[in-house]
Formats: sequence, C-alpha cells, structure tokens
Amino acid sequence: MAGIDDLAKQAGEFIEQNKDKIQEVLKSEQAEDISDKVLDGIGEAVKKIAPDEHDGMIDDVKANIDKAVGNQ
Repeated sequence: MAGIDDLAKQAGEFIEQNKDKIQEVLKSEQAEDISDKVLDGIGEAVKKIAPDEHDGMIDDVKANIDKAVGNQ
C-alpha cells in the first residue's frame, strides 16, 4: 500500500504545483470542444434509457457540468 500512498501524494503535489496551469487548460477552447462532445454523447445515451419525463433534468445537469469546463 505504500506505493499507492506515495503515488497519491505525488499526484496531490503535482496538482498543487500546477493548479494555475490545470485551471487554464480546463477553461480552454479545446476543453470546451471536447467536453461538449462528451456531454452531448452521454446526455443522448442517458435519454435513450431514462423515461422521457427526465429529459429536462438531464439537460440541466449537462448544462451545469458544461459551465464548469471550458470557456462558455
């Protein structure tokens, strides 16, 4: 388990040291394009299996996630 703990510690340190760069990437146009494609695909897949009355809720969740990633 020490190896996993060390890896988790290194990952945390990496994130802390690079948080500005990570935030910049998450707010980029490329991240927006990728997230739009992924969210659209997931949203459509969920709509196929969920009852139609949940479509609005699915769209709301998708919109909230989309606000957190990308620049739009």
